[in-house]
Amino acid sequence: MTVTAAAELTERESALLAGVPTGLLINGEWRAAASGKTFDVEDPSTGKVLLTLADAGPEDGAAALDAAVAVQDEWAATAPRVRAEILRRAFEMVIARADDFALLMTLEMGKPLAESMGEVKYGAEFLRWFSEETSRSFGRYSSNPEGTQQILVQKKPVGPCLLITPWNFPLAMATRKIAPAIAAGCTMVLKPANLTPLTSQLFAQVMLDAGLPAGVLNVISTTTAGAVTGPLIQDTRLRKLSFTGSTPVGRRLLADASTNVLRTSMELGGNAPFLVFEDADLDAAVEGAMAAKLRNMGEACTAANRFLVHESVAEEFAAKFAAKMGAMTTGRGTAPETKVGPLIDAKSRDKVHSLVTDALADGARAVVGGAPVDGPGYFYQPTVLQGVEPGARILSEEIFGPVAPIVTFKNEDEAVALANDTEYGLVAYVFTKDHNRGLRMANRIETGMMGLNAGVISNAAAPFGGVKQSGLGREGSLEGIEEYQYTQYIGFPSPHTA
Repeated sequence: MTVTAAAELTERESALLAGVPTGLLINGEWRAAASGKTFDVEDPSTGKVLLTLADAGPEDGAAALDAAVAVQDEWAATAPRVRAEILRRAFEMVIARADDFALLMTLEMGKPLAESMGEVKYGAEFLRWFSEETSRSFGRYSSNPEGTQQILVQKKPVGPCLLITPWNFPLAMATRKIAPAIAAGCTMVLKPANLTPLTSQLFAQVMLDAGLPAGVLNVISTTTAGAVTGPLIQDTRLRKLSFTGSTPVGRRLLADASTNVLRTSMELGGNAPFLVFEDADLDAAVEGAMAAKLRNMGEACTAANRFLVHESVAEEFAAKFAAKMGAMTTGRGTAPETKVGPLIDAKSRDKVHSLVTDALADGARAVVGGAPVDGPGYFYQPTVLQGVEPGARILSEEIFGPVAPIVTFKNEDEAVALANDTEYGLVAYVFTKDHNRGLRMANRIETGMMGLNAGVISNAAAPFGGVKQSGLGREGSLEGIEEYQYTQYIGFPSPHTA
């Protein structure tokens, strides 16, 4: 990149950041925190401050819920077509500003611009998908078996929702929750991750610009999440909690939500197995492995965490995979040559390195990588480990980094046993030319989703979610709007027996 190009990019970054709201969105207005407190948002590629935001406290959380409750009945009564058109306008506005959203995500989260642009398109699609589903959420009308009564079933919005999103997909995790809530007729309080709140701030302003009424969406960024969300979860006016994040936090939130028997959606941790059978197309498997491992620098619950490879092809797969991983350029996500950005912070990078060093100490070897990258920012070398022993820490914990441990298996039964040897069950990936084997894996592996000869399968039209300790409920698809509705049954005498 030339000095002139770099200067222009810096100017563009500054102009973009200057247009991001820095307050709390409560009842349609951006305001300072009641306490006056603020916090800094950093660029993980440099450690430098990007913006300073209002830091919400319990009083702000209460005000946000008050605003959501105040307009819930009116919003629920709003015609589905009106809600649909707001979502459609928001979709068009996000796409029109795709470059801005992509750059903002890269600045606060670190991913390369090309990946950020992919997230813009993916995240925006939830707005379009649920704009179309808004008017298609039907009940049913039928007779009871005895013919004495009619059964009327309708779907109704659950009511005010608390939405808690993670830092790794700043736009898509917000749209995946906000869009179905709007479609269903629910009001919301959104608490974005304090590491990457800027995209949510800009998106919330887009929703207002698209015509979303004041109070329907409220945004409270905070560094004291428990102190702010805890009282909201205990408030009987809140009817729904949707959380994406770690399983330990999810467990605590589920316990808190039990007090008022809140409707909950939990998209929690993952430990995705990536199975490569002896008959797999190895080149396709390597390409799939790159996509499943390096998307978001490996900082994704859907990232392939354990590579289970048939012993007859393990050496060839590892060599090809390592060659691809070793060719990846690390750097600031704004640089055209960058393929792998920084991890989100020093703590995350240190955890990744501790998992690698533990595996190496237990006898694994690094085919490529295996260390942090020197210099500013929180970079880690793309890494492939061979000879990882079953029971190693790196096989039981989410890596959340660009590290791929390889374990071999002898037969299908052993592969299934290894794949299921985890408390998680979000997604699995299987590469084989045998279609019947692929379908057997879908039946035998304990997972909510499976990629068959595909390394990326997330789509707004598909139900996203897991089993076991990977969570409850589904996001996206037909199921996504149902998470924000409850079913009401009305029975009345049959007109035919009167």
